[in-house]
Amino acid sequence: MGALSVCVVGGGHWGLALAAAIGRAGNRALIVTRRAELTLPEGCELAELARACDEARLVIFAVPSRAAREAARQLGDHLGGHHYVVHGVRGLVGDGLETVSEVLRQETPARRVGALGGPVLEPDLLAGAPSVMVTGARFPEVNELLAEAFTSPALRLYSTHDLRGLEWASALVGCVAIAAGYARGLGVNAGLVAAFMTRSIHEAARIAVAAGGEDRTLLGLAGYGDLLAAVLEDERPEIALGRALAGGKTAADALAEARHSVEAVELVPRILAWCEQRELRTPIFRALGLGILGGHPPDTLLHQLMTMPHV
Repeated sequence: MGALSVCVVGGGHWGLALAAAIGRAGNRALIVTRRAELTLPEGCELAELARACDEARLVIFAVPSRAAREAARQLGDHLGGHHYVVHGVRGLVGDGLETVSEVLRQETPARRVGALGGPVLEPDLLAGAPSVMVTGARFPEVNELLAEAFTSPALRLYSTHDLRGLEWASALVGCVAIAAGYARGLGVNAGLVAAFMTRSIHEAARIAVAAGGEDRTLLGLAGYGDLLAAVLEDERPEIALGRALAGGKTAADALAEARHSVEAVELVPRILAWCEQRELRTPIFRALGLGILGGHPPDTLLHQLMTMPHV
């Protein structure tokens, strides 16, 4: 079987890391981006959107959630029902918190959509360090094609049918990772960090179930695994942001120091509003949104962790 051609929409850090993994698997990544200067990984080339969609059946969508709908509309003009469209976005769209797969189905003819998530870290993926990624789709053939596109000696893929749970897990863990970085910046001991991680994943699971996902997705690689990887990775943008906030930086200065787009900053207040409408108890997300990102005193997270109910 010959090399697979894959269209990658988005030339940011994450898009290039995904393209590098595709090339490392012996396939060909056609990168569609507006960025003027890029260092292309091996096995990758720049392409116009029309040509890339014409040559590739699989499209990887890697743009920020705030630009997802507009980018999906442009993409839709070049897609047909035979395309598989899979995103790797850690955000949710609008105040209604639509998943990116929902936006792709609304704005393109593609019906077979999916998502990428799990404990994979962008620098490791770009460098070819051994990594693990989770793929999610309701159609088995989507997960199978993703395995063909990405699997290599350096990258192993696990699949799930719980697409919604995977998308919410990726978004929620991105939010919680800010609080984990904040805790590390305060010098909180390892036992309390472990308690925070455990309680935050259970809280995230309640939210994901309310959104239509499965709680066990949050308890696996897409949830616990992703958060554990984040806590252990000093340079993950959310962790760096949390540490900067713990050091007294404003949210704006902390974002500048992180040097990456952090979807969670804009997402946390929307998740809080969504949860309040549904009367969900979310003490950690409240501490994150109203305390940490809101600039309240640094003991807010610790107070919430130590006084929240046991169940």
